[in-house]
Amino acid sequence: MEGEYAELMKRLKRHDGKKLDALFHRLHDEESEKIDCLQCANCCRSLGPRFIQNDITRMATHLKMKESAFIDKYLRIDEDSDYVFKVMPCPFLMPDNYCMLYNSRTKACREYPHTDSKNIKSILKICELNAEVCPIVRNILNRIKRNDYEMLKKL
Repeated sequence: MEGEYAELMKRLKRHDGKKLDALFHRLHDEESEKIDCLQCANCCRSLGPRFIQNDITRMATHLKMKESAFIDKYLRIDEDSDYVFKVMPCPFLMPDNYCMLYNSRTKACREYPHTDSKNIKSILKICELNAEVCPIVRNILNRIKRNDYEMLKKL
């Protein structure tokens, strides 16, 4: 079953990567100004980040824990053999939607929603999936979709 943005994704893949990056980066900046992530925090409630070793080291150090204890308490290995949280929402999400470990958060959390990444063309599928969770991504894709011909003609 194709998603709401499947046709748009096919069209976007046909465009020059650098120009597509420029469009996404501009829209990312504009939409990020409009959306207060602290009012949303959907990503923290529903998407578990993938942990790389540096993330584990940084977070364990912040919590003054041994890495092995951090892994045992908070992480599991998923079907892709990646470390992810055992439970969601994120155990470090506080009631006011602030992150208890904000300065030590994972690389995946720091880079989310990835719409300001280089080579956006290579992660269009991720953007499509993130649109279900993140209003910034949804707004970007909806703006492109609504103004499809105008925005894409300029690429």
